Parts: sequence; C-alpha cells; structure tokens
Amino acid sequence: MKNAMGYKYYIADVFTNQVFNGAQVAVFPTADGLSEQTMANIGREMSLSETVFLFRQEAAENTWTMRVFSPYAEIDYTGHPVIAAAYILAKSGALNLTETNTSLFFEQNIGTVNANISSENSCPTLIQYTRQVTSVVDFYAPTDHEVAEILSLSEHDIDSKKFNTRLVSCGFPYLIVPVFKYESVRKAQFNLAVWSQSSAPQTAAQEILLVSPKTPNKDSDFAVRLFGPNIDIHQDPPVGSTMGALASYLCSFDAMREGTYTYAVERGDKNIRRSVLNLELDHKGEDTLTIRVAGEAVMVADGNMFV
Repeated sequence: MKNAMGYKYYIADVFTNQVFNGAQVAVFPTADGLSEQTMANIGREMSLSETVFLFRQEAAENTWTMRVFSPYAEIDYTGHPVIAAAYILAKSGALNLTETNTSLFFEQNIGTVNANISSENSCPTLIQYTRQVTSVVDFYAPTDHEVAEILSLSEHDIDSKKFNTRLVSCGFPYLIVPVFKYESVRKAQFNLAVWSQSSAPQTAAQEILLVSPKTPNKDSDFAVRLFGPNIDIHQDPPVGSTMGALASYLCSFDAMREGTYTYAVERGDKNIRRSVLNLELDHKGEDTLTIRVAGEAVMVADGNMFV
C-alpha cells in the first residue's frame, strides 16, 4: 500500500429506478493519473460488465474523456456507461444541475457522445444520449429452422410474417431474430454446437439479438435478449449497445413509414435484473439514422480503490 493513491468510485444500477435491477456499472469520476494498464487491472478487479473512467477536459465546458473496460478488454462504445457516468457526475456533485436540462459530452474511442440530464430540484431524473448510426442490413440469413435449433426453440416460434431474421451491423454485426411471444425470449437457450455447424458464422454475425414485440409489462413495447458463443448460458447481458442495430432493423422494413418513433425496450425479468431502455428514432429513409436512448439510474454503492 506504500505510495498508493486513493481513487473514489461509485456503482450505479442503470436503466432502472430500483436497486438490484438493470445493469451494474462502476464509475471513477476523477481518473487522472491512471494508466491504461491500471484501468484494465481495475476493470478485472471490479468484475462488472463495464467500469468507466472519466477525465475532465478543462478547455471545454461539461466535457469528459471516457474510457470503458470490461474484465477482459477495453470497450470502444457502449450505452450503459453514458447513463451511469452522467448520473454519477450529477449525484456526486461533480456537475451542477442548475437548469431542468443540462447537456454534457463524453469523448469515447468512437467519437463524442452528447448526453442530456433532466432534473428536478437539482436531482437527476432521466438521462438521454444521442447517436447517429450508419448500418449495413443483409437480408441473407440462416433459415428459420436453423435459427430455431441454435436457440433451442421451435421453428413456429420464429416470426416470419410481420418480421424476419436479418443481419444488421452498425460496426458490430448482430443476427436479429424476431419471435412471436415473450415466453420464447425467456426460454431460449443458445446451442454452441448447432451454431458452429450452421450458416450463421458465415454471415459474419457475432451475436444474436432475440426480439419479441409482445411483453407482459405495460411499460415496454419490445423484449430483447442477447445470445452468442462468448455469452455464458446463464447470462442475460446488457443490451444498450444493440439499440442502433435494433433501430436500423425496424427501419429496414417497408411497413415502417418515415417519421419519429418512440419505444420502450426491456431486457431481463423480475428474477434477472430487469432493465427498461427508452429508444427514440428519426426514420428519414436515409443512410444515417439518428437515435436517442434514455433511461434512469440509481446509486448502489461508493468506495475508494488504492492503486
């Protein structure tokens, strides 16, 4: 412990207003002096899906450089850290909420992300960030039979009437699979052996985003869940980084007329850290799509790390 410096950190549950729900994210609001290797080591030590390190840019108002690490590697872009970082900056007093709406900027490896904090009595209530995404949508996809086998479902569970399976990439390729029922999202199980022998890897897909337009909850329009060869069978990982692909997927159907749409997207359930993400998109029939993702957060813990 000799010469070790203490770094304050906070842990927030994101895309929820209840503790022990949503996704846990750790935030170091003042990370000056930490090397890349030390941040990677802290990411492993925290053992959360995402640990955020912020470096304030004095030359620009309300602007921070953001670095995000999983226990395994640095992450160039993900949505949950934006919500967590904005919330923690406001709750810790690093950012004064003098107006009902406060703008701030995070410089991530992929570029600058603009966030907006709505507040009441100087307390953050909702955080929204804006992204512009350019997607590639490939209609070539595995058959419903193949997809069903990969997910341990029946072929009749796959929705090939209103929607169909498509490969969508906004930098990371997802095979987006629609199902009729919410129950299919919850009962699906990834079969690595079937995946490896199917045509799915040949499409360049790295993960599957399973989507149902029906949920039992009044506060959501879609239920989603991620699967893949690098996702543990018992995991139900955060889905913030999939919102660009999901928005592009919805806009790829002819029935989707141009306009602004708002959806609430849920992940998990009451037993698995349920999240609700508010997705707004501007469909203009153009190559670039503007999306806005909003959510709540709640403080869970704080502490000091000595490194």
